[in-house]
Amino acid sequence: MSEDRVNSGRAGANLGAVRSHNSALVLGLLRGAGAEGISRLEVAERTGLTPQAVSKITGRLRETGLAAEAGRRASTGGKPRTVLRLVPEAGHAVGVQLDRDALRVVLVRLDGAVVGERRGELDLGAGADAVLGVVVEAVTGLVRSCPGPLGELAEAGSLLGVGVALPGPLDHVRGVLHRVTGFPEWDGFPLRDALRDRLGVPVLVDKDTNAAAVGLAVGGAGGSFAYLHLGTGLGAGLVIGGRVHRGARTGAGEFGHQVVQLDGPRCACGDRGCLEALCLSAVARGETERAARVLGVGAGNLVGLLDIDRVLLGGRTVLADPGPFIRGVSAELDARARREGLREGVTVDVVRQGERVVAEGAAELVLGARVFGRGEG
Repeated sequence: MSEDRVNSGRAGANLGAVRSHNSALVLGLLRGAGAEGISRLEVAERTGLTPQAVSKITGRLRETGLAAEAGRRASTGGKPRTVLRLVPEAGHAVGVQLDRDALRVVLVRLDGAVVGERRGELDLGAGADAVLGVVVEAVTGLVRSCPGPLGELAEAGSLLGVGVALPGPLDHVRGVLHRVTGFPEWDGFPLRDALRDRLGVPVLVDKDTNAAAVGLAVGGAGGSFAYLHLGTGLGAGLVIGGRVHRGARTGAGEFGHQVVQLDGPRCACGDRGCLEALCLSAVARGETERAARVLGVGAGNLVGLLDIDRVLLGGRTVLADPGPFIRGVSAELDARARREGLREGVTVDVVRQGERVVAEGAAELVLGARVFGRGEG
């Protein structure tokens, strides 16, 4: 397991102070305001809470170390307003990405900044005990490399939990895996509970593409968009009206297994002619432009079904050579827009977070569920 830079401040706030929806609303505004902060009056105006309620909430957040004064700001009349800011070091979440052959773990502060990262190899087919052992070692090793061991951070309330993202299908509510494509032996495994028992902190589990979509939405992607992840497999994270769309059984986003060629190559899922099989086989032959065009056809299907605003591309295969994929997907979507007589096509771009987008999103699952009231977990 290789280790990257760790840069964490002192932790230790009692996050039990986040008791209500209103507190979560205030914390969300503090996070959005950044280092410049926000005044109590602005908080009241944006939330609709009374000034008295805001004063109580912010007072409690300051007492517990989650918020602090950030100076004073001139007002249009009367005395200058005290500005408050979030204390990023007051809480941390761990995000874990399990790929078929690799592992990435990040430690994230309350403001979403990554303060530590580890990467290593992983064999998802090695069995539950072996995989869990690698995950536990990576998580504990990363957290212990910061001030205070894992147990102390958890007891202090700073370590909120661990978010785990991996290929689906799975049940994100119960944290139980289904028949992960190519690894049917994981069917029915209670990953959330197994890791929670070993780590002693709350654990959330979701599909890798959903986790990435959560992180992108929190990071300001906005609107309705699709995150297309082409790595060792192909999937999609869907955000509709600002919220991740998982479907009734967490089955939404199985983008790679739409059949587009009836007599096509065999896919790992057991079907033939899946988008994933066609893309990966083209990549294996060195035909990147062909793979990009196939991906564009699939993206066009999504745009036609969901009328989304943007398509964001990620995954190690895309990020290794993003240019052809941006051009290929854009060309297919532009052609579709012209056929439909639309004045503007769909925006296509590569995620700025690079290969960390899934792990960062997994950490955001925890922050959203336990601090900011987003309820994504």
